[in-house]
Amino acid sequence: MNEEHEFIKELLHPKTQNEAFQKLMLQYKKPLYTHIRTIVLNHDDTDDVLQNTFVKVFQNLKNFKGESKLFSWMYRIATNESITFINNRAKRNGQTTALFQQKQIENIKADTYFDGDAIQIKLQKAIHLLPEKQQLVFKMKYYQELKYEEISAILGTSVGGLKASYFHAVKKIEEFMTKN
Repeated sequence: MNEEHEFIKELLHPKTQNEAFQKLMLQYKKPLYTHIRTIVLNHDDTDDVLQNTFVKVFQNLKNFKGESKLFSWMYRIATNESITFINNRAKRNGQTTALFQQKQIENIKADTYFDGDAIQIKLQKAIHLLPEKQQLVFKMKYYQELKYEEISAILGTSVGGLKASYFHAVKKIEEFMTKN
């Protein structure tokens, strides 16, 4: 934790800020991309959201209180940016968020960066049917293999609540996958 505290000082100091931020982007670009991609689904949109996430991180570093790990704080920003992006894009297209996400899943095969098969698409459809919180918990646990404590820090929810959400999500997904 002391190492992270020193790194945050580097991020905030005008003389070391640019180099430290480059290091931060290098370290977190891939995990944040993966996290955002599981929410947004489209590669190009993910890149946009990732860029917005890093802009927000840079602009708000001075407000980071250190009450959580830097990683958790950045994931929270990425999560919020992803949800905001989806809601705004749906609104701009005159669609509900659910309809927009359904169309994203239908178009996933056309994404040259998607390397899944029919089962992966079916899994995405099953995940899409979950309530938003269960979707987020499932994606963080299943795809990013985050610990419940990390997810708790990101979403601001109790570990017990997260375990229940994940359990219910898995049951609903299993039911969808075997029924359809």
